[in-house]
Amino acid sequence: MLPAVPSLPGHAGGPGHAGGPNPETYARSSASRLAAAVRGGQLDAAAVVEAALAAAAAQQARLNAFITITSDLARERAAESAAGRRGPLAGVPVVIKDNLCVAGARTTAGSRLLETFAPPYSATVVERLLDAGAIPIAKANMDEFGMGSTNENSAFGPVLNPHSSAHVAGGSSGGSAAAVAAGVVPLALGSDTGGSVRLPAAFCGVVGFKPTYGSLSRYGLIAYASSLDQVGILAREVGDLRLAFEVMSGVDPRDATSFGEREALGAADGHEATAGDAPERQWRVGVIDELSGEGISRASLAALERAEEVLRAAGVEVVRVSLASVRHAVAAYYLIATAEASSNLARYDGTSYGARVAADAAEGQEAVMTRTRGESFGPEVRRRILMGSFALSAGYYDAYYGRALKVRRLVAAELNRALGEVDALLSPTATGSAYRLGEKLADPVSMYVGDVATCLANLAGLPAISLPAGEDDAGLPVGVQLMGAVNADKELLALATHFEAAQASMSSRG
Repeated sequence: MLPAVPSLPGHAGGPGHAGGPNPETYARSSASRLAAAVRGGQLDAAAVVEAALAAAAAQQARLNAFITITSDLARERAAESAAGRRGPLAGVPVVIKDNLCVAGARTTAGSRLLETFAPPYSATVVERLLDAGAIPIAKANMDEFGMGSTNENSAFGPVLNPHSSAHVAGGSSGGSAAAVAAGVVPLALGSDTGGSVRLPAAFCGVVGFKPTYGSLSRYGLIAYASSLDQVGILAREVGDLRLAFEVMSGVDPRDATSFGEREALGAADGHEATAGDAPERQWRVGVIDELSGEGISRASLAALERAEEVLRAAGVEVVRVSLASVRHAVAAYYLIATAEASSNLARYDGTSYGARVAADAAEGQEAVMTRTRGESFGPEVRRRILMGSFALSAGYYDAYYGRALKVRRLVAAELNRALGEVDALLSPTATGSAYRLGEKLADPVSMYVGDVATCLANLAGLPAISLPAGEDDAGLPVGVQLMGAVNADKELLALATHFEAAQASMSSRG
């Protein structure tokens, strides 16, 4: 078991003095409380960053959660914060998944092919975090190009679960989830193509949020499957997710799929979310029948039952909802995702940037491309490129990819109809708790099936959030998922805040 998260210590004595705030405990507080202490002068951003870097180094040896620790960048940003930079995330250390570009910092997407790539620009979401005062301290380990549900497909080794080193952290944003769960940072960015933020959040016992498709810019996110990819957020508390979402959301002229108004951010815009932030209303939540029976572990079903009890105790009406198309969702998702991946990853050809595996000059460009891709891509990436290329090939396009697109429309239509009757849909996040290391490597199809609940939101572009909901018999976390209507992100976060507060209240009563 990880230690409970205490509140930020009192500030008597001034920054760094005995009896004052201890920067080493900052990560066990919320991002909003930490930022308030930095803005108020009770905490020094440089001291917080040094504590974060020390924690990152210690946890790296235990969990392998990071690919690069960005010490120089973090110290530079901390110095700017000390010189007067303020914002709603002032001085908050964050971890960035290694498929999100950070200018000048190595960005590998978990692949040997990009092992030395350092982009000259930052992703829009990273720029907006920096503008709000956040300080990136590390690039998180991840499944190569986001392909995997266990974070064992990284060229830099697997990420271990902070609750048990014999189990996976979940993928593909496992490094980000492990960093938050282990107390290195209170906030981290990931990406979510079919559940890659929510699955590791559930496995590591933290909160993971995938917003509506387009609400966060994808500019600077290394693409896996463009119509499914979405930047996501991991944190310990829903309030921190909401704060980070507000900071990063809004239209970006560099991303044609983005939408929404940019909110003006002042120095004191950070605030703690409480149950009182949710508007007074009668919530109605639908439990998905097809995700509450066969194929779901006993621990996940027990977590679902507890979540229903919490919601009812909080005054939420809980009803049953049937979604017949759920049984087709995983097949449609993997056909679409691999088809898009085969196209997106065609750019890594050994000629423009990234690794180049030398070949005899007389063999020509084709030999260079073949050797570069064959030797630099890992086995899971090669498998998915082959699957996608087959689905798009002449004679098979209509039978596979075209049919998957029709199923996608069916799934989206059914979800949207259901969400016309309820405020959110409830299900387990995963089919069970974290897998043992190596358990899924020999049978990747069983790993794919684990995305059955999470891939729904990606197929339909819906917002969804995973919330901690107890443990299995071995003490490993399990989570539940709430999924909302398109562009109802703030309403979904308000419901999640309501659930979080009600669950804490029930726990305190024993």
